Amino acid sequence: MPMVPQDARVAAIRSILARLGKYAGLNAERLRHTEIDAAPLLELLSVRRHARRTGASVESSILPVVREVAQWLPPTDRLIVDAALSLGLFRDRSGVGVDVERLYADNLGERREALTEQWVALHTLLDVDPVPETPTVKRLRTVSEHTAFTALAGLLATDSGYPMAGPSAAAPTTVPRHGLVTVFGDAVIDHLYRVDTFPAADNAASGTFTGHPGGKGLNRAVAAARLGIGVHLVCAVGGDEYGRRILEFIDTEGVHLDLVKVVPFATSLVTAVVITPNGETRIIGCRDSRVQLQDEDLHRPELRAALEASDAVILSFEPPPSVIEQVLSVVSQMRPKPPVIVCPTPSMPVPQSLYQYLGAVDFLVGAAADLHALLPDVAAESADDIARLLRGLGVGTVCTVEDFRCVVASDTVEAVIDHFPQVLKASVGAAAAFTGALAYRLVHSGTPLTATDFVWATAAMIPTQNLGAVAVSMPGVAEIDRIVRLYAPSA
Repeated sequence: MPMVPQDARVAAIRSILARLGKYAGLNAERLRHTEIDAAPLLELLSVRRHARRTGASVESSILPVVREVAQWLPPTDRLIVDAALSLGLFRDRSGVGVDVERLYADNLGERREALTEQWVALHTLLDVDPVPETPTVKRLRTVSEHTAFTALAGLLATDSGYPMAGPSAAAPTTVPRHGLVTVFGDAVIDHLYRVDTFPAADNAASGTFTGHPGGKGLNRAVAAARLGIGVHLVCAVGGDEYGRRILEFIDTEGVHLDLVKVVPFATSLVTAVVITPNGETRIIGCRDSRVQLQDEDLHRPELRAALEASDAVILSFEPPPSVIEQVLSVVSQMRPKPPVIVCPTPSMPVPQSLYQYLGAVDFLVGAAADLHALLPDVAAESADDIARLLRGLGVGTVCTVEDFRCVVASDTVEAVIDHFPQVLKASVGAAAAFTGALAYRLVHSGTPLTATDFVWATAAMIPTQNLGAVAVSMPGVAEIDRIVRLYAPSA
């Protein structure tokens, strides 16, 4: 199939949706008998995957895919396309101040009138405050629907395994999945620059360049998936070519795509990683404020279901502070509560209200500088002091991970694990490999973990010293077992 420019695809899909929305709205029967050329919808990868996975016809797969993708729209756009296309997103909300019969009437004009009349009530149901000004029916028809359909078409046009798409045929089938982990953090494109030395003010450095999917969230998700764990990654990517590369990569690695948010017309995040031969790095992050999780993203029932089914939750400090706090708040109230692994980042601001949730953190994993950043007003004398202070604030176990060694401090384990070989000075992927391996031991051993579990997780860092693409360097179970047999046979 020839490549169609993204803007043209969006325009074509928007036009089809607007025409299908007339009369009774979007449904499989209409698609089978309409004179409208619906080929751009029928050819969407997400639609074809849904049809293949469920055994339904391609025409019957369009409505469930559109309904699922619409859930990712901002609340106002979601309400507009729901009424215009009669998607039925609020059909189960009858009895709570919503007249669903009129909202999903057979006539588009009546649906528009019902939407304007119930504008405040519907926004209130979605926890929107303040509620935007109620539009007239004319404004809905001439401006608002065009804007909302454009946003929906942009999401559909990304065409890269969006919600409902399920795993692709390329996803690994040889690794059995055991347990489930939900990971919150960024998925980016890493621009890797391998240089002989860092550039000086008056002297350029020579080196090589490669680009590959990465990010703290993605790397930890892949690290866990490589070990045979079922993994949900909760993140945001742009609706661009980089976003498609990220989705295709994590799909191939067996990571679920259903909680990945695609932001249309936005550029996916890029991180420049400059690496010297001994593994030292300098990092430059290029961020688009649109490409991030929002508070409302945490209200999706699919996310709640994933958290409740999780054997562990991994949380980096890349999402906005309010999202970090909400995740910790929600998980802390679950019974049973899944173990929580938090990976702080020194460059990210520490939410001031975070401290009330530290009791929900079972494992805090990071370099001494990462951990010290959680105590900005404390002049700790050593890593041991930092760990002791953090444990005093409620953290269960502190793992100080750097230089391919780990210092563990908890009520049940006090250990210094430093007998694995260190070829390089550092590795960008080491902490991600440790975290994925720690999650693996939680899934298979449960709590409390023993010193042997932390030895195994530390061994996972050793294979990441290859200076290649970070996510690709994550080891499997057999490789970690081999490292342990070589250097820690008594573990």
